[in-house]
Amino acid sequence: VQLQASGGGLVQAGGSLKLACAASGNIASINVMGWGRQIPGKQRESVAAITSGGITNFSDSVKGRFSISRDNAKSTLYLQMNSLKPEDTATYFCHYYDTERHYWGQGTQVTVSS
Repeated sequence: VQLQASGGGLVQAGGSLKLACAASGNIASINVMGWGRQIPGKQRESVAAITSGGITNFSDSVKGRFSISRDNAKSTLYLQMNSLKPEDTATYFCHYYDTERHYWGQGTQVTVSS
């Protein structure tokens, strides 16, 4: 499975961004896709995930501000980020996993200025 993320950029605190991740390849009918983020020198943090059936999960740090969705027909994952804070600045990665495999895509940079 190949994952291509897009939509990062520079935004002021309080603003919004929407990330997208296009998946291609052998995608299992039952899977989970999600977003993680990483700051240089720190561990990658999972922030949101959604199952192929639409069940979602969020980290406490983004709950209530971020939403995750997916278009299974287009094999595309989205992350709507609202009320962004400077501490949301990171490289955001999308990932996919099913019962046998786990893949990470390349990152897209999100920078939130104060």
